[in-house]
Amino acid sequence: MESVALLERESDVDPWTCAAGVGPRPLGRPEDADVDMPIGDHMALALSGRVLPAEDRRVLGAFAAQAAVVLDRQRLVGEAEGARKLAEGNRIRTALLAAVSHDLRTPLAAIKAAVSSLRSDDVAWSQADVAELLASIEEGADRLDHLVGNLLDMSRLQTGTVTPLLRETDLDEVVPMALVGVPAESVGLDIPESLPMVAVDRGLLERAVANIVENAVKYSPGSTPVSVAASALGDRVELRVADRGPGVPDDGKERIFEPFQRYGDAPRGAGVGLGLAVARGFVETMGGTLTAEDTPGGGMTMVLTLKAAPGHPPAGPGFPAQVTS
Repeated sequence: MESVALLERESDVDPWTCAAGVGPRPLGRPEDADVDMPIGDHMALALSGRVLPAEDRRVLGAFAAQAAVVLDRQRLVGEAEGARKLAEGNRIRTALLAAVSHDLRTPLAAIKAAVSSLRSDDVAWSQADVAELLASIEEGADRLDHLVGNLLDMSRLQTGTVTPLLRETDLDEVVPMALVGVPAESVGLDIPESLPMVAVDRGLLERAVANIVENAVKYSPGSTPVSVAASALGDRVELRVADRGPGVPDDGKERIFEPFQRYGDAPRGAGVGLGLAVARGFVETMGGTLTAEDTPGGGMTMVLTLKAAPGHPPAGPGFPAQVTS
């Protein structure tokens, strides 16, 4: 046979359409076929090349029936996937509305109250009071900026518009920049200069690390700094962010990476639950992984794993990477 086409139509008066075909010129109508094998009322298998004997037509009939079953199965899978995406989109929109109604309005209300107080002529504010009100405005603006940034990042990830610009980068150049908005006393940093370079998008990595560290600081006791340490093993570089907070049970370690998820009693200012989802999305876009594990002695550790850049010597177990000139 030269070609075969699986044809279908909605009714007896509608034109035929080709659902699947193979060969240089699949036919568009059963009437033009050398072999026409009907499948039900509105589907047919049309073949060109030669006329088949009766025995071959019986085999072809069984094949045609199987082809129709496969086509129906593919369409059902597609419809189920479409329904899943629609449900996920509806869930995201519902959660977004909840976030806008609470987490975004809270800092707006604080900013509005502070500005109204400063503009009031009924009270003579001291310099300390003015400084406190201005600090409240700045804190509220920072929270808004962070929340809106995460919402925009998640929107980019959901629509698949994140395109990383990968280039060889030293972790000790990116990680400190990610900690600019975090109080220095709340983080202990250990990034050896001897680590091999990694192929990453510096902006995406900085954003991911910032979200991971900020999340760890929120859940860690104030007197215990969060540990941010990097090491190399084989062709990988690991960045581990460990806190001494309440931790997360094993059955919840994957859920914390889903959008709009906050485990347990979230502290004040914990945001809308997008930080870790955005961080994992950015890391995976760059070919890395982000997982959660228990911190020995209590707490949770985020493990960000990246591949070493090509051409940089891997490190052996327990030894730092060697620097080459």
